[in-house]
Formats: sequence, C-alpha cells, structure tokens
Amino acid sequence: MEKSLVNRAEQLLDQCRTVGITLATAESCTGGLIAAALTDIPGSSDVFDRGFVTYTNQAKADMLGVEPDLIEQQGAVSELVARHMALGAVKHSTAHIAVAVTGIAGPGGGSTDKPVGTVHIALADSTGNTRHEKCFFDNASRTEIRQKTVLRAFELIEDMISQPLSA
Repeated sequence: MEKSLVNRAEQLLDQCRTVGITLATAESCTGGLIAAALTDIPGSSDVFDRGFVTYTNQAKADMLGVEPDLIEQQGAVSELVARHMALGAVKHSTAHIAVAVTGIAGPGGGSTDKPVGTVHIALADSTGNTRHEKCFFDNASRTEIRQKTVLRAFELIEDMISQPLSA
C-alpha cells in the first residue's frame, strides 16, 4: 500500500474517532482500495464497520439495493448510482456514514460522454442525506486514477465530518 494512502487513512481514522463517527465503503472502480487503506491501520475496527466491493452491476443491486433500472437508465458510472450505493452501504451496515465510488479507471471502457478518469464519489449519512462530487482524473494511469479517487474520498469524508450532512 502506498505510504501516502496509509498516512491519510490514519489521519482520517483519528478524526473519526475524535467525533465518534463510524464508516462503511461501497467501491466499484477502486475495488476495495479505500477499505484496504483504512484497515491497513491497526485498531481501525473501532471506526471502520465494513466495505462492499460491488464491481459489477449485479453486485450493486444484490449487496446495496441499487435498482437495476436505475443502473440501466443512468449507467453504473453516474451521480445517482453513486448516491444510491452510498445509501445502500449505510442501510446495510451499522456505520454513521458511507462513501461510495464508481468510475472508469481504464485503460479501456471510456466513452465520449464518460471518458477514462471519470469518477463519481458520494457520501451518505444514516439519516439519508447525501453529497456527491464528480471528478475527472485526466491523463492518469489506472493506478493513479484509483489512488487519486481514494485520496479525494478521504478529503470528502473529512469535509463531511467538519460540516455534517444533516446540518
């Protein structure tokens, strides 16, 4: 695991402990990298509840309750699917908040509308509030896109901790 990811994960876990927040993840394009970074830190189980790796559309439906019709209409890489993934992760866990990521890490799979490097990150809290950010990591390798997605997800969680969704 890259040292910068582990260091950022450790900082995030400390912040969550300070305010008493637990986390869950729902990951597609990162394939569990967010959960791996968090659980690379000893003692993370007091903050990290669980992670869902939902790489396929069927997994998003089965594990998180994302409606197949929504995926069909919007595409797996979309704002609404990311929001529903985050909501599903909160619903199917004991976490206070969840982060969800879905995107195109490449090198293939992109399109004119959704080029490689397009990533949607959503956060949800246990009251059903959500936040979303669309990112575009241009001219980056698959590994770089995945790592940048993890780092941005950590930043968004930190932002949410300082400005709660339900506020």
